[in-house]
Amino acid sequence: MKRSIITTSDGSKTIQIGEWNEQYHSIHGAIQEAKHVFIKMGLNHFLELHKVKSMRVLEMGLGTGLNAFITTLEAEIRNLHIHYEAIEAFPVLKHELSQLNYPSLLANKNQESLFETIHDVSWATPNSITTNFTLTKVQQYFSKLEYVSLFDLVYFDAFGPRVQPDLWTPDMFKRMFNALKPRGVLVTYSAKGSVRRAMQSVGFFVERLEGPPGKREMLRATKPA
Repeated sequence: MKRSIITTSDGSKTIQIGEWNEQYHSIHGAIQEAKHVFIKMGLNHFLELHKVKSMRVLEMGLGTGLNAFITTLEAEIRNLHIHYEAIEAFPVLKHELSQLNYPSLLANKNQESLFETIHDVSWATPNSITTNFTLTKVQQYFSKLEYVSLFDLVYFDAFGPRVQPDLWTPDMFKRMFNALKPRGVLVTYSAKGSVRRAMQSVGFFVERLEGPPGKREMLRATKPA
């Protein structure tokens, strides 16, 4: 499928898949979306509730690495130790990554190389990106996930249910439910009714929240204690 690099409304770039009319991030602002959905409504929310000094995050869909990158920077700001695992079946190509401008928009000069490091480190092994951030990249399909009570927070950032409905089913969310510890949290940009019902059907408590720029709502799901 033909892929191209486009500029979103906040000046940050993303990858567009023309055949699907789908992007890796919101056309209304890639960075704005990532910060709102995954940092504000996910990471910050969890930390406000639990006041932990270390935590485990699972990202479903490493993609461009934007979510991992902003979480690395957040870990440094907060002096928070994060063990981050990212699942990705089809890694982004190096020539595509070189055209993304997240480091220049988000990081200081001493941090810009971290984005490249996230993509250059080996797969299937823990890698220290900073003293506070350890990354394990796993190349596999989401349907192979079989973790039990390992993670505090899940970033669910798959392609949308319009183009990949098989990634937004009760079976998939049951895998996420199992992967989370009690009181663990899952956040996603999607607010579709079918997605909310799939989450609820496997035991999540689900909230509709204010969405990022250009999107009215998003979802946050919590695993009961």
